[in-house]
Amino acid sequence: MAVVLDSDAVVGFLDRDDALHDAADMAIRDLVCEQRLLVSVVTYAEVLTGARLGRHDEGRVRGFFAQLISEVLPVDMTVADKAAEFRSCHKPLRMPDALIFATAATNPDVDLLVTGDAQAPKVPGLDCAVRLLR
Repeated sequence: MAVVLDSDAVVGFLDRDDALHDAADMAIRDLVCEQRLLVSVVTYAEVLTGARLGRHDEGRVRGFFAQLISEVLPVDMTVADKAAEFRSCHKPLRMPDALIFATAATNPDVDLLVTGDAQAPKVPGLDCAVRLLR
């Protein structure tokens, strides 16, 4: 089994002042012992951008990805097609989130998406379980 972490789960884990910190910290610490943790390249870019804007320590961000993440998954045509489907069927969904959710949905090894985005459980066709951080 593999788990895709959404950007807000990663940020919540890294930032003690984030509203999702406690939930993200608990979820990731529980999952890392038993599951492969994956992220979309979109999550990598979003979190690294936050570091370069001064919101996080870049060394800590890079360390998180190097030590805890098994693989950064690319966005290819299959993911893009699924993201377009998600976005067109659920208009409140932002494209970066649609791409991350599509990354989870199109990877046969992924059983779980961990996110703080309340839109995730409402997206039709997201065929993996969703753990909503609160």
